[in-house]
Amino acid sequence: MPDIRPFRALRYDSATIADPALVVAPPYDVIGAAEHDRLLGRHPANVVRLDRPREELGDEPDDRYRRAARTLASWRSDGTLHKDPHPSIYVYEQTYLMPGTDMTRTQRGFFARLRLEAFGDGSGVLPHERTLAAPREDRYKLLRATGVNTSPIVALYDDRGRAGDPVLDSLVERAPDVDIVDGDRVQHRMWAVPADGEATAIVAPLLAAAAATPVTIADGHHRYETALRYRDERRMSRSCEEDPAFDYVLTLFLDAEQPLTVLPTHRVLSGLGDDGTAALSARLGELFEVDREVNAESLCARFAAAGLAAGGEGRFGLWTRAGGALVTARREAFEAFLPEGGSAVRGLDVTLLGVALELLAAIDEDALGAGGVAYSKSAGEAIEMVDAGLDGSDAAFLLEPTPVASILAVAADGDVMPQKSTYFYPKALTGLVINPHEW
Repeated sequence: MPDIRPFRALRYDSATIADPALVVAPPYDVIGAAEHDRLLGRHPANVVRLDRPREELGDEPDDRYRRAARTLASWRSDGTLHKDPHPSIYVYEQTYLMPGTDMTRTQRGFFARLRLEAFGDGSGVLPHERTLAAPREDRYKLLRATGVNTSPIVALYDDRGRAGDPVLDSLVERAPDVDIVDGDRVQHRMWAVPADGEATAIVAPLLAAAAATPVTIADGHHRYETALRYRDERRMSRSCEEDPAFDYVLTLFLDAEQPLTVLPTHRVLSGLGDDGTAALSARLGELFEVDREVNAESLCARFAAAGLAAGGEGRFGLWTRAGGALVTARREAFEAFLPEGGSAVRGLDVTLLGVALELLAAIDEDALGAGGVAYSKSAGEAIEMVDAGLDGSDAAFLLEPTPVASILAVAADGDVMPQKSTYFYPKALTGLVINPHEW
């Protein structure tokens, strides 16, 4: 079972940073170039300088990582960042509008340390997706230079008995230590909760509930695998140290039994040409039940609020410049073409679509690697890309979300999902807590 520990976080000192909204940032992997510039200009102590340091003119290889390490040391020295006096957990609540709707949802969890374990039989930590070499190397160089986790992985635990709910409810009764509304109108609130001495008993039921079964990584696979590599490297030089802090990784724990939002990532196909697009549309009936009584507006309306859909029904929207369709998979038609794996991964919408793209449009793994498919979180944007022929866009497949239960089932089977299968929303802010590899 997973080992979950309180820790002494590095946090921005409120006496130095009056408005924490100025210094936090989204996770590094969702920050575009324009947003990066805005964050750098927002405040000299914005955490993006640590989590995604900019490469500057004249830099030698890896200078930006060394610059992040120097910046961290400076901020600790001048009081910008302070280390909490007590091992704590950090309760975190996000209230947000479901994208494409006027419905409000709140999710609640807590930051703590998770002991690193290799994946495999008997592990208390389960992955659900593959990682890529370049992001792993980037995160490794940053971790090796700074010795801290600047942003968390996100792990789902299964508290079916809801033993942790009363604990979380009681811990948020007082005013939060941090209360921020970001540019997407997501409200982020956080409470630092000491978890040593007499306070140990207060949080113990929550930690026990979260550690009762293996946890599934929802977000941050690259960071987790990087932390494993770093741990193994550090063990080579400090093999005699008992329970070292580098054996753990900063984690946001979320109860999978609460309502969580997983958004789909829509696929935009390019390079088909008019003939290829027409052939794709004509052959849909080989795999799908097809309803062509749709238009761009009805498809956009249906899939713009896809976060509310249950998902997992094998239902997709297709849009081309010649028109569209709402299609539903005839699962028996797919059976002979599904990849190896358990029933959970073979039944995913993204798995079905991958089979359909290869059979109907000759888009295989090589074509994916060559950029034959672009991705968008917005159904409207995907349709607009096709209408404009942007970068050769010819057709858009619109998806419903992957159900959380399916994600857990795939991980439990030891399988992994295709790329771009899940997008958990909203993202945890970087900079609320930083995990130093020290006690």
